Amino acid sequence: MLRLFKSKLFILVLTTLVILIVMGVSTNQNSSVNQFGNVLSVILSPGQKFLSYCGQKMEGSFTFFNDIKAVKKENEELKARLDQLEKERIELEDYKVKNKELREALNLKDQFGDYVFLGANIIAKDPGNWFDVFNIDRGSKDGISSDYPVITSKGLVGKVTTPGLLSSKVIAIIDSDSTVSARISKTRDLVLVRGDLSLKDQGLCRMDYIPPDADIAVGDTIETSGVGGIFPKGIVIGKVKKVLQDNSVMTRYAVIEPAVDFKRLEEVLVLKEKVENKSSETGNVK
Repeated sequence: MLRLFKSKLFILVLTTLVILIVMGVSTNQNSSVNQFGNVLSVILSPGQKFLSYCGQKMEGSFTFFNDIKAVKKENEELKARLDQLEKERIELEDYKVKNKELREALNLKDQFGDYVFLGANIIAKDPGNWFDVFNIDRGSKDGISSDYPVITSKGLVGKVTTPGLLSSKVIAIIDSDSTVSARISKTRDLVLVRGDLSLKDQGLCRMDYIPPDADIAVGDTIETSGVGGIFPKGIVIGKVKKVLQDNSVMTRYAVIEPAVDFKRLEEVLVLKEKVENKSSETGNVK
């Protein structure tokens, strides 16, 4: 037991002496211990640099991913803003179109001051791509009667054929049952514009009874003549698309492209003659 105690005491004393010697020697810059430490530092330096580099890269990666999240969020916000701006642009374009139509309608009101303009929505149409026969949400309760002219700000649409209490049926100028007394704007020559089965599916009309000496060419404007008592004169019907020769009767006829787009009609105007005008006409007859 005494031997074991002596042995442990010896080891403790020896260890303490070694530590003290190392501490003493290390204070000398030229000591072998310091030289060994310097060598060890040189050996470990690449590893330390590598660990430092990895740490920096890891920190950069975290920053990069955070930046990606921020950029993604910003992109989503920008996309939402662009969508909103596109929606506003479409609405603005729609407002511009509506404003233009209103201005043109006001010009028509000045031109046709003897008529009241009744706005109407199209609520039904016959099968097919074209608005050749359709129903509007105005009827006899609104004072609508048969043969009332129907127009848009662009030009002539057709006329009312069958008025109901709350709605009315309208026949368009491209329908084969439609005929309109018309004239060539530049020459004032009277002609007849009618619907044609072979042209209806193209949204076109036919013009007949062109005087032999009439000066007519592609692009000429055709308008209502006022003859017949249904349509007031001066409503634009359309423009001449083609001038053709009917060899069977040696006369000319023309294909008319209407001013109104009969594929995209939504709203129309019904012309209702003012009551005072009818009263004055009745008084004149008397």
